[in-house]
Amino acid sequence: MLKQYLQFKLSQKLSPQQIQLMKLIQLPTQAFEQRLKQELEENPALDTGKESLESDGMDEFDNSDDILNDNDRIEADDINVDDYLSDDEIPDYRTQANNYSADDEEKSVPYASGISFTEYLRTQLRTFRLDDQKEAIAEFLVGSVDDSGYIRRSISDITDDLAFTQNIYTTEDEVEEVLAIVHKLDPAGVGARNLQECLSIQLHRKEASESVELAQKIIDESFDSFTKKHYQKLVQKYGISEDDLRDAIEEIEKLNPKPGGSYSNNTQLVEHVVPDFAIRINEGNLELTLNGRNAPELHVSRAYNDMLKGYKESKEKSKSQKDAVLFIKQKLDAAKWFIEAVKQRQQTLYVTMSAIMNHQKAYFLSGDERQLKPMILKDIADEIGMDVSTVSRVANSKYVDTPYGTKLIKDFFSESMTNDQGEEVSTREIKTILETVVEEEDKKKPLTDDKLAAILKEKGYPIARRTVAKYREQLDIPVARLRKKI
Repeated sequence: MLKQYLQFKLSQKLSPQQIQLMKLIQLPTQAFEQRLKQELEENPALDTGKESLESDGMDEFDNSDDILNDNDRIEADDINVDDYLSDDEIPDYRTQANNYSADDEEKSVPYASGISFTEYLRTQLRTFRLDDQKEAIAEFLVGSVDDSGYIRRSISDITDDLAFTQNIYTTEDEVEEVLAIVHKLDPAGVGARNLQECLSIQLHRKEASESVELAQKIIDESFDSFTKKHYQKLVQKYGISEDDLRDAIEEIEKLNPKPGGSYSNNTQLVEHVVPDFAIRINEGNLELTLNGRNAPELHVSRAYNDMLKGYKESKEKSKSQKDAVLFIKQKLDAAKWFIEAVKQRQQTLYVTMSAIMNHQKAYFLSGDERQLKPMILKDIADEIGMDVSTVSRVANSKYVDTPYGTKLIKDFFSESMTNDQGEEVSTREIKTILETVVEEEDKKKPLTDDKLAAILKEKGYPIARRTVAKYREQLDIPVARLRKKI
């Protein structure tokens, strides 16, 4: 049975303007510049402050001499034109300085187009004499090579695909035969189906020597023992000395596990990091500056002011003029909002980074990561009186130029932990010490997680073995067995 009833409810919802502001705050410098360029293209009422303006007529917008009566309003929308005309003798943008250096100018960077990795391999195929069917199979195999240089599919799957998609009926033996030809292409190791095959192809193409031949046997016959670093088993199996095994391992370490990576990366566009802030040390004090590219000079277009002034001075106002003023009002509202949003963005970025800088003052003065204090998003949000999500938007995508390099702001945040003296220390400090201990260990007898936990406890950081394992994984440090060297 349907029922109707009234319910009073209080709720908070973000306005479209607030949502857009949050998006602006989240954008890094380069993306913000693109957003600014898009807004300038879409809204003709918005203009930058770089243009050279003459003074003729620009001081005539003094509101004291130009006050409209109620009869001069468009009654349908209650638009007061004076609200949109500049009421200052000298508009704000006339007093702004255009301090742009040559480095701040936008310059287009030419990129080499080049040929794709797949096309590079196909070009090499033309140096082989193949019949039509084998050439088609080879083309298909080359097309199946991924960016790393591998074919990560089984021969049976490839044979089926050739039949169903290319109408080529062949056998697995013939595909294997053509695959052997693909393995002859450069870079060495391309077309391999797994790491073992990739390394084996490269070793068999190297100039023969005792260490290379031993390396070939190890990869072809004892790959599992090699990957698990069971070196004593290899010494006993092949009747060799540790020096012989060390020479063979050195040959293997020279190989490229991703033969396609070196070529494919050459055609990818490199994304340059533009720091949003800069921190400098001046006579023992920290100075924070916001990148000028985050603070563009924006103002309402003079042409739109002129159109409104013309409308105000006209005695007879036609419907087309009123429609034009409605359009102008819409664009001016959007322009004024965007200018205000950019100002709020600048203020939010500066206030947030200033709080982070002051919180981590010891680190920024010394550059020692062990000086980093525990800091979470809520700490900064409470200090500046903003929401945690706002601080997160600033931290996740912004960089700061420091005397010690360009750093991602979110890297300054870390959880806290209590040491043996009852002091709150950052987990980043513990990770830095852990990394140092692993670097200085005897690689012939690498330290296990239990031993690492004991060493950290001696240094005043009582943490469990499982916590050590978690920090080690976060630092991309392998387990002790895989850190072993002969």
